[in-house]
Amino acid sequence: MKNFPNVFLMLAFIFMLSCQQNESNTLKEIALNDVVEKSTTKKVELSEAFKDYWYNGEAEITSYKLEQARYGEIREGKAVMVFVTEDFLPEVQVKADNYKTSNIPVLKLNTTKNFNTGIYPYSIMQSTFYPVSNNQHAIKISASIQEWCGQVYTQLNNRESFEITSHSYFQNEADQRFKLDKTWTENELFTKLRINPNSLPTGDIKIIPSLEYTRLRHEEIKAYDAYAALKDGVYILSYPSLNRSLQINFSNVFPYEIMGWEEMWTSGFGASAKTLTTKATRLKTIKSAYWRKNKNADNDLRQTLKLK
Repeated sequence: MKNFPNVFLMLAFIFMLSCQQNESNTLKEIALNDVVEKSTTKKVELSEAFKDYWYNGEAEITSYKLEQARYGEIREGKAVMVFVTEDFLPEVQVKADNYKTSNIPVLKLNTTKNFNTGIYPYSIMQSTFYPVSNNQHAIKISASIQEWCGQVYTQLNNRESFEITSHSYFQNEADQRFKLDKTWTENELFTKLRINPNSLPTGDIKIIPSLEYTRLRHEEIKAYDAYAALKDGVYILSYPSLNRSLQINFSNVFPYEIMGWEEMWTSGFGASAKTLTTKATRLKTIKSAYWRKNKNADNDLRQTLKLK
């Protein structure tokens, strides 16, 4: 995957389909056609169904009932997945404010989790920026965790190699910068699935676990041996050395909605450690230009999503 530049041919202007504070940048419906991968001149065709669903000026928002394993117990909470397409700058690797032919169209996923551990709350957010061309790894992944003891932040940038930046209030993690060889990342699987589940990796693979997991468990951020299997709307990923597995349940028909997931791993430390299963079960899915829904009158949408 080294030196993997992309040039994208568009037949219509692409306008940003994500948060806009400047009302002059009006969102419009776009038509994204062939995406061409330069190094092989291979065309990646996006179906009309894909363009109609993902380029209609709205994001897809799905709420989930969350049963989160933490400190040897299951905690009740809520999770939300927000999928939206947007233009991405390939060099600085942030959302583009203006359309250029050099921009990379991505499917962005923001996943949030909120739950309490006794008296204090946890807030977790992960972001993945994955090219809709579906022919390279995620361009950028980030994760942040906030709770009353402190906060951590980790970011992966896909350049000549994977560049990792990590900050933590824990002494052994502290401030880190290092590089990794390019390989599969667990975070990108959720977005890759939404484009084409049959393109998910299977069999024996090397993969970097989710940034959420590595920070919560204080595991080294690196590629681990894993085994992946795909069958009938279920994708299973198993990490033998971590005693951990992930199962993603999704609809087998487009737009391949994620119905939920289960993550089994050892929660807690020392004598209190137990093997528990974190579960997320879908509550509600809506399509909305949520960045415009920021008035008090829009609070009812949280009730629609069963987040109240």
